[in-house]
Amino acid sequence: MLRLPTGNAICYSGYREGQGPDRRIFPSLAQIREDLHLLAPHFQLLRLYDCSPHAERVLQVIREDRLPLRVMLGAYLAAEMNNFGCPWGGSYPEDQLDANWRENDAELERLVQLARGHEDIVFSVAVGNEATVDWTDHYVPVPQMLEYVRRVKSRVRQPVTFCENYVPWQHKLRELVPLLDFISVHTYPVWEYKHIHEALDYTRHNVESVARCHPGKPIVITEAGWCTASNGRGMIAEHAVQEMQAIYVAELMAWAREAGILCFVFEAFDEPWKGSADPLEPEKHWGLFTVDRRPKAAMQALMAEPV
Repeated sequence: MLRLPTGNAICYSGYREGQGPDRRIFPSLAQIREDLHLLAPHFQLLRLYDCSPHAERVLQVIREDRLPLRVMLGAYLAAEMNNFGCPWGGSYPEDQLDANWRENDAELERLVQLARGHEDIVFSVAVGNEATVDWTDHYVPVPQMLEYVRRVKSRVRQPVTFCENYVPWQHKLRELVPLLDFISVHTYPVWEYKHIHEALDYTRHNVESVARCHPGKPIVITEAGWCTASNGRGMIAEHAVQEMQAIYVAELMAWAREAGILCFVFEAFDEPWKGSADPLEPEKHWGLFTVDRRPKAAMQALMAEPV
């Protein structure tokens, strides 16, 4: 029977001003140490997105500092097929797709080695993130995902999952589900123009829609959050404020605890490298902390709770 850890959970990607995985400029050990000591009093579980030096340093700090943190370790999979339905560019030359395939192979090997070398810290592994949804810019065909999951599952002892928006789990990923130890669902009411008063119900309905398709299969929410600044792209700009984030995060965490669902809040810190150059690009503003590590209203409320 699957036994996952419990506790407050958050997605962590520690890139600061001038840093980013696209440029391969990673947070230093000192910066990651600062972040993890900020998070550890309030969260017990972290989700990491790739097996880059960022992830290696996170695992190193947790071990060296003996922090009470456990990790869902992810592999980032680049596009292996063009997705002409992606609104922000999912088309690549063939030589780039070939290079991506080789890099994905190397990334999965790093995932296996890091998971094996940190079994005391890594409690599960995720073979990819949002790589099959219709709008993704890093599309991986489902038959290839099946192969990748089989490969990883045969070589690690931890439970194996794949992280994806709630929609593909209802149809496209039916063949993948039996291979996984649990389903990982993403749900974002603010991206779907929902008001704060209907947000939690919408998240619940998203999760229930997946559960109905796969009765008895454990489900984890690996991303759910609320943006705090926006130029209006993909959401109602007036909804992207700290006050609404605080309401959603508090309601989400309370409901998840009551329902016994492991739920990773998206995300720990704002990330300036994401999205367009517009300072109000919504992709940059999902953190419970600003990029300079000041707690927003949602985090201030968590800090006020007894530890």
